[in-house]
Amino acid sequence: MVDLNAPRGPGHPASVVELGAGDLPAFCPNRRMTVWNQHPRVFLDVAHTGRALCPYCGTEYRLAPGTVVKGH
Repeated sequence: MVDLNAPRGPGHPASVVELGAGDLPAFCPNRRMTVWNQHPRVFLDVAHTGRALCPYCGTEYRLAPGTVVKGH
């Protein structure tokens, strides 16, 4: 499990990706990341806590305020 409150090291970007219901299931690397900078795809559980960190690159994924998650 990734500690969402842990400080990020120099190798981790401080990027945050906001997700809506249509963006689920959440995964990283996302479609906006450059191809040369990609790591193996990992699916992230944002439905229970509203946010998750990628264990590879440290990108934070958050549900947009008011997002209703159904069936995930």
